[in-house]
Formats: sequence, structure tokens, C-alpha cells
Amino acid sequence: MSDPRKPFTLIPGAAGSPVLLHVPHGSRRIPRRVREGITLDDAALERELDHITDAHTAELAAAAAAIAPAAPWRFVNDCSRLVVDPERFPDEREEMLAVGMGAVYTRTTHREPLRPPETDPAPLLEAYFHPYADAMTAAVEGRIAAAGRAVIIDVHSYPTAPLPYELHGAGPRPPVCLGTDPFHTPPELLAAASRVFGGCVGHDGIGHDSPFAGAYVPLRHYGTDRRVTALMVEIRRDTYMSEPGGPAGPGLDMLAHALAELVGAV
Repeated sequence: MSDPRKPFTLIPGAAGSPVLLHVPHGSRRIPRRVREGITLDDAALERELDHITDAHTAELAAAAAAIAPAAPWRFVNDCSRLVVDPERFPDEREEMLAVGMGAVYTRTTHREPLRPPETDPAPLLEAYFHPYADAMTAAVEGRIAAAGRAVIIDVHSYPTAPLPYELHGAGPRPPVCLGTDPFHTPPELLAAASRVFGGCVGHDGIGHDSPFAGAYVPLRHYGTDRRVTALMVEIRRDTYMSEPGGPAGPGLDMLAHALAELVGAV
């Protein structure tokens, strides 16, 4: 069970596993005090959560962990990304600031006001972003200590049709998009993911870095530590659920088996 005092949960896997499944965007939970700073009414907020949440990704990771040859560790965000987005840069390096969606969002997926533009992000960064980043860093270092390396597999989903906030939404939207980092994604990791997911959506259904690119690595390791490898798995939502924000379908089980196979391959 998640700890209500923390915005995240680390679920242990096999002691010697290097794999960390990271689920940053799967929750709809917004603490009451954070909700007070959001200007949307309740109905509009629920609609926004339908669009912005990577629904059922925590369940996908859990199902994969249960059937993988050696259970991976899982790091799960227990708060909505509308609280903070742990995968954004917390400063001017973040390109999504251009649409009001840096580490603390001030705009919605449809570029409408979410928080007042003068909102100071510092309290939310202090309360949520930095503790999350510190804990994720510690989790990665734990895998390095145990296995000599860490493999971060980021578990995401994205809508079938582009949303107005997307900066790169005009490109291909394959059933599975694999996001890569030039430093942290070795060819063999990308090849393994292409093979296992190609087995369930077809090899023509695999794309790279469109509509979303990159892979999450803690800043302490980013661009410097080759013991840390990473891949982002973005699954188009119509392959496993009803959009937006609806129930999961049979595709979830198929994708869980593919993810478990990837865990076993790396």
C-alpha cells in the first residue's frame, strides 16, 4: 500500500534486479491543499484528469512485475502530475514552460488556465518535486549497489489524437512509441523493446521519439553515469483502454506480458 504521507511508493522487486519500472503519471490524486490552488471547478478538473492521466499504467507495471522472470522494482507516483510533474526540469531548461506546463502546471492540456499565472511554484517544488527526485535518485543508486547497474523503464501512455498542449504532436502516433536518450539508451535496450512490443502490436506499430521523446534519468546521473540506462515506453491509449479516462480493455494484459518480457531481457 502507498504511504499517505509520501507522494510516491517504492515497491521492492527481486534483490538482484537492475530494473526499475517508473510510473510517474498514472495517479489522479490531488491533496486538498493543492486542490485549493487550482482554478478549475470540479467537473472541469475531472475532465482534465481524464486527458492528462496515464490511466492504468500502475496496473500495467504491477501486472508485468508479477509475471516477469525476476520481479523489477517499481517507483510509482501516488499524486497526479497536476500536483507536480516529476519528469520536467524544475527550471528554465524545460521546453514545456512555453505552454505553461513546466514542473508546476499553470495551463491545461487545452491551454486553458489551471492555476493563476502568478503562482509561485517554489512551495510545490519543495513539498513534492524535490522529495520525489531525491527518492528516485536513491532508488536508482540502490539498483546500482545491488546489481552494478540500473535500467529505468518509464511507463507512460498518450492519447490517440494530439492535444493542444503538445509541442510535437504533428508527427507519427504509433501504438507504441519508444523514447530514447542519446547517452542513456543503448542500442540493445532499444532493440529488445522493439522486439517484445513488436510481437504484440506488430513491428510496424513501433515508433521512436514521436510524439514524445527522451527518457527519465535522475539529474545526479543524467549525462554522466553510463551504469544508468533508460527507455521510455509510451503506449497509445486506444490499444488498451477507452478514451479519455475510461476502463482498461484486454490489450492491457497483452502489453503487460510484453513489458514482463522486456524486464526479463535486460
